[in-house]
Amino acid sequence: MENFRKVRTSEEEMPLPFPDLPPDVVEMKVKEGSKIRNLMNFAMAQMELKGRRQIVFSGCGRAVTKTITCVEIMKRKLGGLHQVTKVRYKTVLEVWENQDPPPDSPAQNLTVHKNVPSICILLSRDPLDPNQTGYQPPEHQHEAGEDTSGSSTKGLKRPLPPPCEELLPKKLQVQVSDSPRGSGTTAGQLD
Repeated sequence: MENFRKVRTSEEEMPLPFPDLPPDVVEMKVKEGSKIRNLMNFAMAQMELKGRRQIVFSGCGRAVTKTITCVEIMKRKLGGLHQVTKVRYKTVLEVWENQDPPPDSPAQNLTVHKNVPSICILLSRDPLDPNQTGYQPPEHQHEAGEDTSGSSTKGLKRPLPPPCEELLPKKLQVQVSDSPRGSGTTAGQLD
């Protein structure tokens, strides 16, 4: 393969795996080189300004993680979105051209068919069938008075105790100096 270079890549076109989608649903096709900021600006404008009820994000291969990132950003910004995720494989065709063909023979091309993972995620303001495979209900909305500072303890079995000096090793404790010379703090070991 050292004498070959990739000259073309094309993806197999597949219909969206969601039944009963409106014909004008927006499909965000996320590519490996797509900028998340550009994708999100367009998607948010469609949902907020144009009043769309549903949007689909799709990506394959190395774009799968970027697709999921876009969906998670949108769910946090808009809130209350129902989600259905479908994972499948998509065929990608790569055409490779021989850079150093043997003398007196035509240039040779090599076509490679790859099956790469693909993801399609439907986000909807309207309720979706909860019995559908891949369904996720909307996330819990914060009630008034709850801490929304971003210091979530989600995933922790118990909350962490507040930091206190007794728990720090002696070498890491800081002494505050009252002397006017210097910055006011010195680090050192306390005995």
